[in-house]
Amino acid sequence: MVKYDPDLNRIFTALGDPTRRETVNRLTRGPATVSELAASFEMSMPAYLGHLAKLETAGLVRTTKKGRVRSCALREGALDIAQDWLTEQQRLWETRLDQFDDYVTNLFKDRME
Repeated sequence: MVKYDPDLNRIFTALGDPTRRETVNRLTRGPATVSELAASFEMSMPAYLGHLAKLETAGLVRTTKKGRVRSCALREGALDIAQDWLTEQQRLWETRLDQFDDYVTNLFKDRME
């Protein structure tokens, strides 16, 4: 795994905003039009489109246009790189905490003798 993956950076940057996280959450239930998505937020359409652009740049969302209607959907597997990174971090920290637990347990045993 690359330590500083630009794709991973873009994903976490995109997910760093509550509006974008809520948009991703909504899209987990299926595609939606931009108007449907924007209706959940109290902001102008241009401001919301900026959020969608960041999600698209991060590779999390794809948009399609049919006539005048623009629809959005999550890209399949888009969160895999973030999930892989989080899984690796979890494994790393569980190992470290297990080692720390062993150290403290041994330290306590040594003091009791």
